[in-house]
Amino acid sequence: MKRKYQNTLKSIFSRPVSANIKWRDIEALFKNLGAEITEREGSRIEVFLFNQVRVFHRPHPRPDTDKGAVASIREWLKTNGVTP
Repeated sequence: MKRKYQNTLKSIFSRPVSANIKWRDIEALFKNLGAEITEREGSRIEVFLFNQVRVFHRPHPRPDTDKGAVASIREWLKTNGVTP
């Protein structure tokens, strides 16, 4: 895994939960892990990864992901064996 994705993963797993992770970096990490991303209605995206489907809301107007979404993503990745 490239350093950029490793850094994003470290940010997701940092304590306390970070509130300044760019959503585009999280999407890039998902794609690097093999995810299929589909646009949904509004600002939602569907992420198919680990044989599971998760729906996330792209943050706007700011590009930073909120703490609740970061915590949810952390648990999903951890449950599926992805850790920094």
